[in-house]
Amino acid sequence: MADNFNFELVSPERLLVSGSVSEVVIPATEGEMTVMANHAPTMTTIKPGVVTVKFADGKKDRYVVFGGFADIIPTGCTLLAESAVHVDDIKSEDITRRIEAARKELEHAASDEHKFGIETYLAELTTLNGIVMPV
Repeated sequence: MADNFNFELVSPERLLVSGSVSEVVIPATEGEMTVMANHAPTMTTIKPGVVTVKFADGKKDRYVVFGGFADIIPTGCTLLAESAVHVDDIKSEDITRRIEAARKELEHAASDEHKFGIETYLAELTTLNGIVMPV
């Protein structure tokens, strides 16, 4: 049996998860990452994506996050999300609204660096929309 560790998923609105888990897959900015007990201390930014949580009892659950960061230590992981919702509660309109807002922001981006950041965010949202809301 795998070792368990403490995991918390927190958004500004509420605490979504707090408990003992055996594994968490997070959408880190540099690529998807699996966190398990005794993980090396790491801090990473989070891109829009799906967090998959495997609880100590074997149950799995998924949450959609829209950015943030994760603090990982050998005994736990805390993911502070800019915004998060259970995957069953996400609506296509939520993601579409974020895509439209990013497109408007892109029209007014002053620098190439700002444009690149917005284009990257748009690509991540589009991918997320395809994962969560398959056609």
